[in-house]
Amino acid sequence: MRCPYCQGVESRVVDSRASEDNSVIRRRRECEGCKRRFTTYERLEERPLLVIKKNGDREYFSREKIFNGINKACEKRPVSLEDIERRVGEIERELRDEYEREVNVEVIGGKVMDRLSKLDEVAYVRFASVYRQFADINSFIKTIEQMKKNNFDGG
Repeated sequence: MRCPYCQGVESRVVDSRASEDNSVIRRRRECEGCKRRFTTYERLEERPLLVIKKNGDREYFSREKIFNGINKACEKRPVSLEDIERRVGEIERELRDEYEREVNVEVIGGKVMDRLSKLDEVAYVRFASVYRQFADINSFIKTIEQMKKNNFDGG
């Protein structure tokens, strides 16, 4: 593993931990050259999953895009990175279990909105405003009314 600081190739593992669902191993390493520490993640290489976008284009599934979308929606909200990472992991596992090769972007957006509706109401509305591309204030109000009707529980 190449050191991100000095580019040395010799390092030793200081600590290893599995994630909650045992799908990722986090390793703390120390470079033998510069003695600085860095973290690596070991993940099983999954079969490729393609996302069918609204315009019909296809691109490879990106866990980072989901993480970035949820993280942006939760900005300045009392939501921990662990909570976000847990939701991203749940969504990815569901998609890989339910879809063999391709999944529609609307399915992914729906799963994100479902998780956010249970996590934080402000984050949910933020994400919905971008995802649904509200054309006017009435569609925004309609989403909030629907959320109130569904008894947001915030848990």
